[in-house]
Amino acid sequence: MASDDKMNIDSIIARLLEVRRIRPGRNVQLNESEIRGLCLKSREIFLSQPILLELEAPLKICGDIHGQYYDLLRLFEYGAFPPEANYLFLGDYVDRGKQSLETICLLLAYKIKYPENFFLLRGNHECASINRIYGFYDECKRRYNIKLWKTFTDCFNCLPIVAIIDEKIFCCHGGLSPDLLNMEQIRRIMRPTDVPEQGLLCDLLWSDPDKDVSGWGENDRGVSYTFGTDMVAKFLQKHDLDLICRAHQVVEDGYEFFAKRQLVTLFSAPNYCGEFDNAGAMMSVDETLLCSFQTNDSATRHQAQRKVVSPLTVFASSNSPCLVSHPAHLFSSPTSLHRTSLLLYGACAAVSTLSLRSLCSCGLISQSQLTRPLSDTKYQ
Repeated sequence: MASDDKMNIDSIIARLLEVRRIRPGRNVQLNESEIRGLCLKSREIFLSQPILLELEAPLKICGDIHGQYYDLLRLFEYGAFPPEANYLFLGDYVDRGKQSLETICLLLAYKIKYPENFFLLRGNHECASINRIYGFYDECKRRYNIKLWKTFTDCFNCLPIVAIIDEKIFCCHGGLSPDLLNMEQIRRIMRPTDVPEQGLLCDLLWSDPDKDVSGWGENDRGVSYTFGTDMVAKFLQKHDLDLICRAHQVVEDGYEFFAKRQLVTLFSAPNYCGEFDNAGAMMSVDETLLCSFQTNDSATRHQAQRKVVSPLTVFASSNSPCLVSHPAHLFSSPTSLHRTSLLLYGACAAVSTLSLRSLCSCGLISQSQLTRPLSDTKYQ
């Protein structure tokens, strides 16, 4: 296959994209040998690049996809198909959704085609013990065979874990770790590797922020920890960073701020599993590190787009402006105060509990939204 990599990759990408204009749900049946080739070649590329990627803006960052293939295609339609834009995905490509194979095959194909412009981090579902249970194993077995699933596992075990953009934006799937003292610890993680049940690698893929925790707390998932706003501020200050960008949790608007906008959670699978009424989001980082968010509904629902624009320095500022006070300056297209207030809640900053309760009393947010947890279920 080596001598025909370029031709085969072009053909594979073309066939995977053919279904763009077709009703969501149609499968793309690649040859088993082609899929195996995608895994083997991308594995080589992952191992040739660092486990801690050092990237430069501009690029677009996406959160969990979870086999929602047509929603992935819509992300590319909004953000431009490679190589027109550079991309960083934060993991969790498989499980839950119905088309994990199409999803991961297109992402691996783009990685092979554009290795210096297209980047994939590992999520907690890129692990055999997890995707054996939550759908990917069964999809591989039903459409191909178990041996192919094992080939994917070998590939996933070589994915990078962390990316740092222009020395200022720290990106990973899960979050912080009490074991993380310096970046060299990440660089020393040897690949291929499975995800251990505890420790640095586990935490980077599994931990969650929690506004009700100071320091480190017990995680309801039964794996890793939760961390408070104090840990975010301490980590950023110690490493001279401005923002943590992570995924791993369903959030209503597709993105949600934490710790005075020093951390943002991205989730890019709208109407997740057909059970959540969430939007999906993609974050664009331009050359000046100004970040904007583009959100969309599910491919199977009414299409909607909107953007929020705010400089990175505002994310890191403790004197962030109240988002409700200046919606016209933050939204490039009209949006309701209701949606703005939900974004405000997601920021977890720049507004007092009294202000939130005032919004509740006016009917702009519900009582449950004052106390709703960040995570939805154990082992998401």
